Amino acid sequence: MGLSQIEIEKVKHIHDIDAASAYLFSHMASSQALKDALEYSSQAHISQTRKSGEPYIIHPILVASIVASITNDESMAIAALLHDVVEDTDISIQEIDKLFGGDVAHLVEGLTKIDTIRDSELAASTSNEKLIVSALSFRKMLLASIKDVRVLVVKLCDRLHNMLTLDALPEHKQLRIAEETLVVYAPIAHRLGISFLKNILEDLSFSYLFKEEKHHIDNYLDTNYHAMEMKLNEFRESISKLLHKNGFCDDDFEVISRVKHRYSIYLKMQRKGVSIDEVLDLLAIRVLTTDAVRCYNILGLIHLHFQPLSSRFKDYIAVAKDNGYQTIHTTVFYNTAIFEVQIRTYDMHKTAELGVAAHWKYKSGGNNDIKLDWLHNLQYQNESVEDFYTLIKNDLYSEDISVFSPQGDAFTLPRGAVVLDFAYAVHSEVGNKAESCLLNKTKAPLLSELNNGDIVKINTADEILTRCSWIDAVKTSKATSNMRLNCSAKIREINAKSSVLIVSTVMGLKPSRIEEWFDANDYDGRSNIPCDIEHFRNVIGKYIADISKNNRFRGFLSRHKFKVKSKLISGLEIFTRRNISDVVFDYCCHPKSGDEIMAFVEKSKVHVHHKMCGHGYKNIQAQMPMVFIRWKKEDKYKYNLIASLHNEKGALAVFLTYLVKLNLDIISIELGKDSADYVKYCELSFEADEADINILRKKISEKIKVIHFIRTDDAYR
Repeated sequence: MGLSQIEIEKVKHIHDIDAASAYLFSHMASSQALKDALEYSSQAHISQTRKSGEPYIIHPILVASIVASITNDESMAIAALLHDVVEDTDISIQEIDKLFGGDVAHLVEGLTKIDTIRDSELAASTSNEKLIVSALSFRKMLLASIKDVRVLVVKLCDRLHNMLTLDALPEHKQLRIAEETLVVYAPIAHRLGISFLKNILEDLSFSYLFKEEKHHIDNYLDTNYHAMEMKLNEFRESISKLLHKNGFCDDDFEVISRVKHRYSIYLKMQRKGVSIDEVLDLLAIRVLTTDAVRCYNILGLIHLHFQPLSSRFKDYIAVAKDNGYQTIHTTVFYNTAIFEVQIRTYDMHKTAELGVAAHWKYKSGGNNDIKLDWLHNLQYQNESVEDFYTLIKNDLYSEDISVFSPQGDAFTLPRGAVVLDFAYAVHSEVGNKAESCLLNKTKAPLLSELNNGDIVKINTADEILTRCSWIDAVKTSKATSNMRLNCSAKIREINAKSSVLIVSTVMGLKPSRIEEWFDANDYDGRSNIPCDIEHFRNVIGKYIADISKNNRFRGFLSRHKFKVKSKLISGLEIFTRRNISDVVFDYCCHPKSGDEIMAFVEKSKVHVHHKMCGHGYKNIQAQMPMVFIRWKKEDKYKYNLIASLHNEKGALAVFLTYLVKLNLDIISIELGKDSADYVKYCELSFEADEADINILRKKISEKIKVIHFIRTDDAYR
């Protein structure tokens, strides 16, 4: 079932074509199609070698072997053999289709669409660009896999073999590829439910990214190996005796013991802020049995004979995870030690280890009938890359909780999700119109954080409720995306209505006349008028040119001048024909610099409101005169700096004092890993009047070693 650690080591140490081929055929029957694909791929890659110097063909053969170990799908194994052929040679998808059939060609095409991110394109480990590169890679993988999730499974096996042979690359490339594996590939394996792949990918990445921490964990486990083995064997034996005593036969169950995998231990230490000997569920046993009812019988016996930690009980059999995972988790005391106990059926174990791949290895039927809700209901396909990465983090990496509707329907949400996330999980329309809620039959705010097992009832309004200021409070991409869409639609509506009032105020005409002109000219660009001053001026020019054709307006035009002038007051730029003496912010809203704003003019005063202000919206409906307004952009340039500090106390304070003397405005500061007495690295974001990065770098380098320095407001610098 998947590859054991022994098998993984075996794959890692296969370096010749004959051994790789023999290993493949030990996992899958040697059909003519498979032999033909092996020969074809061998010829296609005949002149190519890997970074290690060994023949390139060994890689696709071993990827196919890993695929064969977790599925019985011959098309997937053949696609694995051919997965680099189209990308790295002159062979076309059409030729693959002709020789190996449509199913294989369809898989190879999906794999080819996931463009391999070349080493040269991977961003530096010290750069946030790595997140964007990872997000791009991840989006390509998802979009290429919506039609057939088998593409993702083959790609994961490809990445596993790449990670097993990462030693052949230089250290900086090892770090880049390991980072991407940890933030992209391992979470996908988790979402597909392939836990053995997820665990291996995490541990392999961990060994490159956190060498010191892994060494510490390995030392602890090696030092305490015999003591832990004795505890596990003793507890496992006591469980077996308990079950035998209560009517279970040897054929009814199996008890497996294990120590948590390394990266999982590391995460527990980080999340809880504890040392390794304080990780509660370091030792674990897994009880496998024949049916679900016996799982509960075993749970009852264990809880009756060993003291359970009630806060650590989870029933994923009654409420399965989104990826199909079903297991009962509990934690108990035994002889002063604490053990995690997992109870599942043999079938549940197959699904837990292989996830969607269990469908092809153990079940009959077509290959394309698996539907994954999280994959087929993507809410972030049209987002910018940066926004996309922010959205997927919660969808992929968070621990899950289960909450329920009053009817008992279960919904899986990331830990930290709020009631409004639940409303959107039920349906987009329920989320858009959510007005109030009952949380466990008690009134609660819509931003209340949810806990495992909560029962939530949503009350809805008749209309969509726009809540732009709440976007950062929700945790799921579905909630975030829908709320952004609602806010964008609302702002477009406000812009369209205010454009009429801005133009009519400048022209000194009734809004109805401007509205008629917009409609008569089928003018649908009106929502840009309050945002783009040149567009605004062009519209006035077009209107004047249009009405000047009519004789009865010539007198009106001769009496009025329509040149819009700019006026600066309190960091705001106002464009109007009127004399403005003051700008005031009304009591109803408090827009901060950079927020979307609108402005109404009354006598010689301009009243500024946030664009989403309800009072301001009433003013628009009352058709109060408006002016074009925007924040005055200051000539400041934004920079990001990573610096290495001197090995002495007070170095950071000295450096910050120096930056103040350079007249730099520090926006944020993050401190890197510290030693016993001093901080080694710091990352700064700041603004400066100096536009030339080289001049600034020279000044800063006089005092400190610069590791990384970019201008963040200019992509070309």
